[in-house]
Amino acid sequence: MSAEAARAAELLTQLSNPARLRAFAELVRRGSEGSSLAEMAFHLDISKPEAGEALGRLAGLGLASGSGDGYYRAKPEVLREAAQALVSTLPIAPLLREYPQLKSFFAHGRLIALPPTLSERYEQIAELLARFLAVDDLLTEDEVNRRIAVVAEDVAAVRRMLVETGWLERDRAGSTYGAGRAYLPAS
Repeated sequence: MSAEAARAAELLTQLSNPARLRAFAELVRRGSEGSSLAEMAFHLDISKPEAGEALGRLAGLGLASGSGDGYYRAKPEVLREAAQALVSTLPIAPLLREYPQLKSFFAHGRLIALPPTLSERYEQIAELLARFLAVDDLLTEDEVNRRIAVVAEDVAAVRRMLVETGWLERDRAGSTYGAGRAYLPAS
């Protein structure tokens, strides 16, 4: 497991505790105003020691900061940074850096939408996914589907797009796929 994945797992594990999650949500809700230990106990209807434990854990994780005035403030950017670091480790991330114009079609390393069929973006996504699949031999439909499933829910739509754009060629029986055209890197 990568360091990014371990950090994200630790944050989520610690936030799975209901008191900590509620405390974090309350701190986020209060924004820069923050909350004292007594206020947190009151708002969450828990004891001060429970509120102290929750706020202490959040501060220890970097999800909250305590200040000299006795107030805790949320640091939600820590969760965003952990999520972004985790997304950067996903298999499609290196290719997406080469196609920044396509980032809006992906969320958390997964294809979430396809552009209109005749658009330039449709062709670009097909090229990106063809590069991701790296078909260098004949593959069965099941093998193609498994590779596509790593980055997309609608496997059939992506497979169809790759065939329509010529990046994949399907045999007449529709059971075997091979590379349709070779990707030529920009010079």
